[in-house]
Amino acid sequence: MAQADADHVEKAVVSPPGLKKVLPYWYPYTTMAKMRWLGRELLEVVSTEFRDRSMEYYRYALESGVTTVNGMIAQPNTVLRDGDRIENVVHRHEPPVSSRPVKILYHDPEREFIVVDKPGSIPVHASGRYYKNTLIEILVSEFGFAKVYPINRLDRLTSGLMIIPLSADRARKLTAEFVAGTVQKEYAARCKGRFPDEEIICEEPLLTVDRQMGLNIVHPEGKPAKTIFNLIRYDANTDSSVVRCRPLTGRSHQIRVHLQFLGYPIANDPVYSEERIWGENVGKGGIDITPSEERSAPAPPEHLQDRVEGQGNPESLTKDFGNDDQGSTVAHAAAKTKLLPRETGQDIGMGSPVPLSKEAVGVITKLRNMKDEDEDWSRWRDVIFRAKGALSPSNLTVKPPPPQNRRKRGGKGEFTAGGNSIISSRTATILSPSPDSSVVPTPSSSLAPSSAATPTSSAAMTPTVVEQPPQLTTEEALEKLSQMEPLPDPNTVVQSDNLYCPECYLPLHPDPKPEKLYIFLHALKYTTSLGSYETDMPEWAVEGYEWDRS
Repeated sequence: MAQADADHVEKAVVSPPGLKKVLPYWYPYTTMAKMRWLGRELLEVVSTEFRDRSMEYYRYALESGVTTVNGMIAQPNTVLRDGDRIENVVHRHEPPVSSRPVKILYHDPEREFIVVDKPGSIPVHASGRYYKNTLIEILVSEFGFAKVYPINRLDRLTSGLMIIPLSADRARKLTAEFVAGTVQKEYAARCKGRFPDEEIICEEPLLTVDRQMGLNIVHPEGKPAKTIFNLIRYDANTDSSVVRCRPLTGRSHQIRVHLQFLGYPIANDPVYSEERIWGENVGKGGIDITPSEERSAPAPPEHLQDRVEGQGNPESLTKDFGNDDQGSTVAHAAAKTKLLPRETGQDIGMGSPVPLSKEAVGVITKLRNMKDEDEDWSRWRDVIFRAKGALSPSNLTVKPPPPQNRRKRGGKGEFTAGGNSIISSRTATILSPSPDSSVVPTPSSSLAPSSAATPTSSAAMTPTVVEQPPQLTTEEALEKLSQMEPLPDPNTVVQSDNLYCPECYLPLHPDPKPEKLYIFLHALKYTTSLGSYETDMPEWAVEGYEWDRS
């Protein structure tokens, strides 16, 4: 098996024990407008699809000119239409993953596939904040494979065996086996409580009701699902059971939700075994599915409640941004009268195929709040960016895309300058505002690219310079940020001295404990026409295993 070239080896990063980290890098993100985005304004789409930053940040970033639609600099009120190509340059901070290495268990060059053991915490595909710390990228950059074709995936938190084709032809053949249901799969899980001695079969249908949180529930409108469970061992010292799981279908979170429904959720599952989210019953037997219209706006953490009331809510755009006589953008004026779904809580359930119940809305709300808390309430501390003028790299330019008839959906290009970046494309250079002003197009038009880029359209209006909303000095922002920290808890890990990224001003999160990066669910064995392959039992499956349950 070929080793990665020196050019592909990730630059060394000092990581805490048990964690693997990569340096932040500028990432030119490209996508085509999805069906659920059509006819909606850009700010509404961005703020409901992504929750890493505050509403105020997304509004400010869009007005700074970091996003283009079809090569023209977009604004918060740009309406997305079918066929639109959206491009954006972001400073990507990938979360840490487990330092446990990906293992190649078997490599068959003639039949063009590999068998790998994936650590928990590493996603298979690039998604959200993950790109370099993904199984696909690790196999290419660290193991030297030219291309891999995953045809099924394990959840990010799940570890274990995957059979990965190395050619499109092998991928088509193996995909056909998964679709036909002839692939036999076995998993191991450690769940709460004493699992029954007899074989248990669960056939409850499953439905994804929240895309952002990846939440699935048992619901009669869901897809058919079937899992067979058998007890391996009960450990009285932790009141937990190791169970063999055989999923006969491949639904998202199938084993996790079926075990929860049966009353034996995976012991360290941060979603489906958390009483703070589901209540004392922890979802046993399912939840109420009676439709409800009840929603509530995002609430700040308790230690920031007074400050939000006095200085404004970063999750709301309906506050006054300054004296209109001094200049105000169209987006600001509209924001004062128009509430976006995330401001009211109506974004909960927007992507659900069925109306949500009051209990389902409550579960999603609690899950979101817990995620915020785990990330140190970064969205509510998202003020430091206002000390900065530009929200884009000043030393990187991206190549224009090929002609319209030669473009691919989400096709790749590259930066024309070097730098810590990855391949992608943009159709216009970013217009970076000065500290005292921003370049904003007139309401009826978009801006043409600057002279540094190849124009894609001659129908461009002359940019209008208007006064930018009052920004904070670096000192003011740091002072405000320091006041937003909770009182220290002697039982918590000490926060890093670096509260924000000096390049993009993203509020930084404390490093997680390595044992919080995975769950007790492991793909143990797969049997296909290519043969039967399995891994060793994970360490958490041994008799008497103990773990931090705080």
